[in-house]
Amino acid sequence: MVIDSDIIKTEILRVLNESGKIRGSELTSRVIKKVGNEKMVYREISALVESGEIGKKMYSKSHIEYELINISKSVNNQLKSVHNEIESIFEEIVEFKDIIQQNKIEFQERLRITIYFIHTIQSTDGVMKLLSYYPSFKKDKMFSQIIRKISDCWENIMDGIAHEPEEEFLNEVIANLRISQIGLDSVN
Repeated sequence: MVIDSDIIKTEILRVLNESGKIRGSELTSRVIKKVGNEKMVYREISALVESGEIGKKMYSKSHIEYELINISKSVNNQLKSVHNEIESIFEEIVEFKDIIQQNKIEFQERLRITIYFIHTIQSTDGVMKLLSYYPSFKKDKMFSQIIRKISDCWENIMDGIAHEPEEEFLNEVIANLRISQIGLDSVN
């Protein structure tokens, strides 16, 4: 539920970032097309108005406009959230490498955790690539910090894989990543 809420909020802010001022009906229809249902979208718009991230001007019951209050502040807050998330993942990766060096974790457990980290970093990296198409995100100082931290995460993951005692570990990681991709394609 929290993830859905964050996705809807991000989409609302993205639409407002693209459009500037926008009528309420157009905003909700564009957000509903991408994510969420009508009730959740209205709830998140109200929450953003209450928190002061977006402004609401009511001309009549049928004509309501929304706009970002402070685009740079809103962008920075969103990027801070992503930065905190990637920072937490980075710390988990470093902690995992320390645990592996201290004691033996089963092969399957190391494999599972490594694949989890790869998927998480790929997801965050994908979000940042999408955001790079929006100048307001790319200009923010947090953007380059996040990109560097993602690079550090990849470096730590690859270093951990390279230092695995089993020679077939990398092959198992690749095989499991391919299996999960094939499994997702066959579901659709």
